[in-house]
Amino acid sequence: MYTFSIYLYAIAVYIAAFFGHKKARKLVKGHVMTWKILKEKIDRNEHYVWFHASSLGEFEQGRPLIERIRREHPEKKILLTFFSPSGYEVRKDYNGADIVCYLPFDTHLNARAFVHFARPEMAFFIKYEFWRNYITVLNSKNIPIYSVSSIFRDGQIFFSWYGWWYKYMMRRFTHFFVQNEKSKQLLHTIGVDQVTVVGDTRFDRVRDIMHAAKPLPLVEKFSMRKEGKPDAADAKFTDRFPILVAGSSWPVDEEFIIPYFNQNKRMKLVLAPHVVNDQHINKIISMLQRPYVRYTEATPEIVQDADCLIIDCYGLLSSIYRYATVAYVGGGFGVGIHNVPEAAVYGIPTIIGPHNQNFREARELLDNGSCKQIDSGQDFAPLLDHFFANPKEVEELGNIAGNYISDNAGAADKIYRSIPL
Repeated sequence: MYTFSIYLYAIAVYIAAFFGHKKARKLVKGHVMTWKILKEKIDRNEHYVWFHASSLGEFEQGRPLIERIRREHPEKKILLTFFSPSGYEVRKDYNGADIVCYLPFDTHLNARAFVHFARPEMAFFIKYEFWRNYITVLNSKNIPIYSVSSIFRDGQIFFSWYGWWYKYMMRRFTHFFVQNEKSKQLLHTIGVDQVTVVGDTRFDRVRDIMHAAKPLPLVEKFSMRKEGKPDAADAKFTDRFPILVAGSSWPVDEEFIIPYFNQNKRMKLVLAPHVVNDQHINKIISMLQRPYVRYTEATPEIVQDADCLIIDCYGLLSSIYRYATVAYVGGGFGVGIHNVPEAAVYGIPTIIGPHNQNFREARELLDNGSCKQIDSGQDFAPLLDHFFANPKEVEELGNIAGNYISDNAGAADKIYRSIPL
């Protein structure tokens, strides 16, 4: 039944690709290229460590371990696979891996062929990657299989009576490196005892990003007051404006963020929308009543005269958070919040929407008080007013956030020390 459903899904993807669906076309083309890539690039004399990530988020969780192995064992080759085009298309040129390709659909024939060509000496599946046929083939060849940064909750299919085949498959893993004790306890209920609690490698990744953050002179210039020293009323903010960085914002977020910004001229706004296209950017611009500039059009002279800096490109947000007095992380009024630790690592308080139940790090930041939840747009203005009026509290909450990230980092090191390389 499982393999049959995979074939049905594959047929649906091919049909969608035939009718012009862009993502489906990329997937089909990528699968064809996988076999060509493996045949051309796999060196039969080398030893490959295989990492598989569904998409970009899972890759970022696996990246600290990839780079640790790369650094400590340069004689090993890294094979990195993705299932989703949103991961592969962004990281297909990632120089931390020797080979990057798509993972073909999980049929028994594909699994046998892939493992035959790739010849991995061990395999790492990030978070929720449980591909039955690939795992079966790896297990039959006695190739160690590890699950990294996995986290489990009550009610998931793995622990239901109809998820018996998941239980059977998960027992074939060599080891699970899970995020919390609850996950370990749940796995124990289905007879999976090869489990170690190490935390989430995402903390290692955001810490690495912070240390490698590139300087952004335009954002630095934007944040500074034109006349050097602040006036007495603003002395508590030194020589910078209070800055709200709204990261990965959606239209529902912008509907209350921008009106607040329009009415509060003692602060500046860096707005990094989740979707960057002309239609969305033009909608944002139409709502602004104060001077703004798009990042791609900014100059040192123009940017300092702007009150709102619109980040109309990708790849900068993780470096921009360092300039924030307070950060708003979007997505909490939609499918779920985006990367809260990416902001918290800089030692700043964060604000999120209510859809955060499945994000452990956000829940723990809420528990320690350094992250604040708003349940509607009406809650936003009073909270920002309070923050901007109480810089000492902002500093204290920021310290709590930064310490939380530091205290939880180190999962990649624990995993690395537990695997035989």
